[in-house]
Amino acid sequence: MSAGEPPRKRRPRYAGTHPRRFEEKYKEKDPIRFPDEREKVLASGKTPAGSHVPILVNEVLEALAPRPGEVFVDGTLGWGGHAEAVLGRLLPGGRLVGLDVDTAELPRTVARLRGLGFDERMLTGVRRNFAGLRAALDELGLPAVNGILLDLGVSSMQIDDPARGFSIKRDGPLDLRMDPARGAPAHVLLERLSEKALEKALAAQDEEHAALVARAIGGRRGEIRTTQALKTTILEALSSLSERERRDLADLPVRRAFQALRILVNGEDTALDAFLAALPSCLVPGGRVAILSFHSGEDRAVKKAFQSGFRSGVFAAVSPEVVRASPEERRANPRSTSAKLRWAIRA
Repeated sequence: MSAGEPPRKRRPRYAGTHPRRFEEKYKEKDPIRFPDEREKVLASGKTPAGSHVPILVNEVLEALAPRPGEVFVDGTLGWGGHAEAVLGRLLPGGRLVGLDVDTAELPRTVARLRGLGFDERMLTGVRRNFAGLRAALDELGLPAVNGILLDLGVSSMQIDDPARGFSIKRDGPLDLRMDPARGAPAHVLLERLSEKALEKALAAQDEEHAALVARAIGGRRGEIRTTQALKTTILEALSSLSERERRDLADLPVRRAFQALRILVNGEDTALDAFLAALPSCLVPGGRVAILSFHSGEDRAVKKAFQSGFRSGVFAAVSPEVVRASPEERRANPRSTSAKLRWAIRA
């Protein structure tokens, strides 16, 4: 190396076969060095770390029927899997507006889709919750659009990264915020929440032992600050049940508790209500909406709103029944198992 020349940086090495840090653990997160790894992971029926496998893509496309030149909205852009499929159908001349509150993932997804050839005329990324769809369209000068998609599930990128606090498998701060820049994390909420309010939130997720779990969490107020601390508290509370009951429950109470807290932290129930109220004004006549939900409370709200709109003449047609992932998709992508798709067409 000649004098004055800056020292060369060593190329970061993959940290062996069993690295500890999430950032080093998954080869598929580095497609340049490991170009075949993502396909290997997908072939094994798993979701590649740092990405997301979109659910019910063909069914969503059938429900929305995007056509060239139309304008669509993806209210939960996430990894952009659904958006990518829709954008391909909108060419030439079409446009998609992608909303997302995740300050970390939104720019990455926009950059990924730009790399696939969808430029600024085709794709607009907007950092906003889907509850503010009407305001977002007004700001973009769009009175209404031809189609709207909402995927209410948590993205795999959020679940996989322990620093986000969504994972029940890896330890990390108990955060659960979709937008890390806004609001208080889940561990702060637990310090303020009464046992009665927590029990109600758990019961809304069909947790039959809501009172027992809420009492255990309330008894450790101020101590539960990590994901594993919450998981341990719940499992210890259930230790009073019979071995058979615990075996039948598996980790369902833990998953329901995380889901209940996530909904509270992000105000997801009120956001969905606001979206459903504004929805008809955001669709052109004949416009279509498709909503993917992942728990019974969300699905009930969507079903009720669609049926009410159909009875009042706002919607010309609604899905006669819920659409679920095929057995083949459930085997290939286990995260699709709880997905429920409903659609409606504006009168």
